[in-house]
Amino acid sequence: MSTQIRPAPVRKSVFVNASQAQAFEVFTAGMGRWWPNSHKLSEATELDAQIIEPKQGGRWYQRMIDGSECEIGSVAAWEPPARVLLIWQLNAQWTFDPDVTTEVEVLFTPEGSGTRVELEHRNLERLGDTAEGFREAIDAPGGWSGLLELYAAEAAR
Repeated sequence: MSTQIRPAPVRKSVFVNASQAQAFEVFTAGMGRWWPNSHKLSEATELDAQIIEPKQGGRWYQRMIDGSECEIGSVAAWEPPARVLLIWQLNAQWTFDPDVTTEVEVLFTPEGSGTRVELEHRNLERLGDTAEGFREAIDAPGGWSGLLELYAAEAAR
């Protein structure tokens, strides 16, 4: 008998009108071009850049216009142009917590004239009692779906 993981991972897929290499570059190095200021972690100042350091073990963080930084997590796997695995260390209150580790895996697969991008945010059960509410937030239109729409539009430019 199989057991179902609760809460289930959030899975999203989007077709991007760009080559696999371009799709990977825009998602990773170009994240600051499509990540909205509304999704910043600091209340004190505006978002300057969303940064994923391009290597296994690299940092994933936000830099604010005042130079301050807010950690999001790290890079667990860096496999351009096919895959990136990010460690998300934000809790359900959207603050960095080194004891929280969920995963965001993004796969980039050539498809026709573009690239299929598949995102899975998993291990949400590690958030304990806040896991279901967190899942609802990242699965809502303002969560990964909306972010991937912004990403796909930027990648197609």
